[in-house]
Amino acid sequence: MQVILLETIKNLGELGDVVDVRAGHGRNFLLPRGKAMRATRANLAEVEERRAELQKQAQEQLDAARARADQLEEAQITIAQKAGDEGKLFGSVGTRDIASAVTEQTGVEVSKAEVKLPYGAFRHTGEYDVDLGLHAEVTATIQVAVVPE
Repeated sequence: MQVILLETIKNLGELGDVVDVRAGHGRNFLLPRGKAMRATRANLAEVEERRAELQKQAQEQLDAARARADQLEEAQITIAQKAGDEGKLFGSVGTRDIASAVTEQTGVEVSKAEVKLPYGAFRHTGEYDVDLGLHAEVTATIQVAVVPE
């Protein structure tokens, strides 16, 4: 399936690019969220007409993400969880827990989709570096301390 990207998407392409994607990814993710539109001649013409407007919106989103990253720079987040004697948690600390703690402790709105945990949820107490993907081009790193309750 060919689509025209309406914004820059990491590992896929830039604004205005015509790319081939799997039908399910295009139909279920890109099209409903307004990140792309089907690649037809009429849509290509429309994107060319709106290119300046789309680029302005993309720049505003990038500037907002950079401002959020500056606010989160060197943030230290503390999350208290029930833990056993050896530091093993009863349960785990996942993306939802981290996002709500960041929003609560810093006042900067962070969604759980922006929290990147490549090795899964935390199951032990300790200090961890967590990447926040605020934009395709902006990543902020914060420190999360998981302490026993």
